[in-house]
Amino acid sequence: MARPSCQPAGYPGPDIERAASGASVVAVPIAGVVEDSPAWEAGFEEGCLLTALDGESIPDIIDWRWRSAGSSIEVGYIDLDGEAGTAVLQREGGEDWGFVFEGTVFDGIRRCRNACTFCFMHQLPGGLRPSLYVRDDDFRLSFLSGTFVTLTNLSAADERRIIEQRISPLHVSLQAADPAVRAKLIGCHAAWGLAALERLLDAGIHCAAQVVLVPGENDGAVLQDTLRWAEGRPGIDSVGIVPLGYTRHQERFSRSFNDAAAARAVLGAIAPFQSRALQRGAGPWVFAADEFYSNAYGDALLENLPDAAFYGDFSLFEDGIGIIRSVVDDWRTDSVRRQAACTAEALRGADRCAWMVSGLAQRHFLDRLLAEAGLADRVRPLYVQNRFFGGNVDVTGLLCGEDIAGALAAAAAADPRGLFFIPSIVFNDDGLTLDGWSADGLRQAAGCPLTVVSLDPTEYLAQIAAQAAASE
Repeated sequence: MARPSCQPAGYPGPDIERAASGASVVAVPIAGVVEDSPAWEAGFEEGCLLTALDGESIPDIIDWRWRSAGSSIEVGYIDLDGEAGTAVLQREGGEDWGFVFEGTVFDGIRRCRNACTFCFMHQLPGGLRPSLYVRDDDFRLSFLSGTFVTLTNLSAADERRIIEQRISPLHVSLQAADPAVRAKLIGCHAAWGLAALERLLDAGIHCAAQVVLVPGENDGAVLQDTLRWAEGRPGIDSVGIVPLGYTRHQERFSRSFNDAAAARAVLGAIAPFQSRALQRGAGPWVFAADEFYSNAYGDALLENLPDAAFYGDFSLFEDGIGIIRSVVDDWRTDSVRRQAACTAEALRGADRCAWMVSGLAQRHFLDRLLAEAGLADRVRPLYVQNRFFGGNVDVTGLLCGEDIAGALAAAAAADPRGLFFIPSIVFNDDGLTLDGWSADGLRQAAGCPLTVVSLDPTEYLAQIAAQAAASE
């Protein structure tokens, strides 16, 4: 199917990789059946396929939950012998139907067809895991998983469904309220997405908005105009401001907000909006990502970081907002202090030092936290520069195996008796880094012992202590 031309007026949204309504049957695999449930009593088994709910296809888990909320349903199915049929199921109040599904979207993820100038996935080198190149723009995943969507591919039917099923809140990639700036950043369908957002807000749908701040594009006066626009729409519950992230695998960007003056300018620009929101009793409403505070204040970060109350329920944690505050507060709990004392004693008893793989983003606070906990002489951050991605990529979760292996080898050569640890966030569920390294591969390449540890300081300090005791 050809990509549609730019037609902001009446544009129905770009083609999306999903089953068109009525064009094909979505067969939903049953991953399991709860014993003694209505599904179990009707004879359904793992591996059967559901093809319809009350005569209509089942696109996703949201639709399933919405339309199966009553006490009776009719489901179409294909059994393990490949035979199709229908079954009527009934249940008591509060009883689950008993179907277990794998995943949440059954008819295929809607892919992004925008041309966002700042898209991080467009800046990736080749050879990474295939899943890293999948760019979704799916309102269902926005609701279920908190991914940000542009709304540029919403059809009228999608909007009706969002409103009818109250699929709210959504996470919306706002970027700018100015149509020309938004089009420059997102592409020629940007106006369609903004108009769709207006209609959804008018219908009572709520959203968390995000602005990826690009120097010279949507910062400064443009950012203030965007925030004034959002401030006048009560359905926008929060706005998260995150800095442009860029890699060395592109030629468009060479700076973000990494110098102190630029970062402080952003914090100053959003401060009046935060003050007004706090006066309304609504919390700060607009939040800056942790990088802005780290870049603005450097080694004085801990004296200038907002306290936990500022971040409320930490709902923007996955967007890099409030993570440092959470880490700092965790380190300053009594349980961590007690465990830190035990860990220091174990390391001194074994006459060993522990090295923790860390991204450069932690350098402005981790050393101080270790010193406060009495661990500075025995637990040392192994700061790894991200040469694989380059640019301004410096968080631990984006470290790649080839950089980690080199840093481990150098540290092991300098400290042959060292104990080495790496946080689990570096690996995916299959135990692989972004560039496909396993923990075993890192051990072999670096020639040193390496233990994968929890992100929770109490837990990983206990793991360090255990390793130290075992090494005596």
